[in-house]
Amino acid sequence: MTTIALAPAAPTSGTCCAPLVREAADPAAAADLARSFKALGDPTRVRLLSIVAAHDGGEACVCDLTEPVGLSQPTVSHHLKILVDAGLLAREQRGKWAYYSVVPGSLDRLGALLSEAAR
Repeated sequence: MTTIALAPAAPTSGTCCAPLVREAADPAAAADLARSFKALGDPTRVRLLSIVAAHDGGEACVCDLTEPVGLSQPTVSHHLKILVDAGLLAREQRGKWAYYSVVPGSLDRLGALLSEAAR
């Protein structure tokens, strides 16, 4: 039989934790950020976002994105939809082709959050 040693109980008087020094994310903002981070949890989606951002004019046609990631057009479109739903990319239909661009400020917002967390 395994015996588990318990740590002594924490003191009940006084403050055990430091107070917050800035506002924490509210539940809606946390859910929004989690959706963005979840979308970026796949290496293919990180590459697609990077490729779109690196294109001339900051936008790319879905036809330009299949070869660099080595996936079929339907699979690339699926990944792009997740990035659009997460608010990282915008989609514009032009004839039969869809063009994608980085949503202004979306990457700055994620970067700022990560910078704040590192302080």
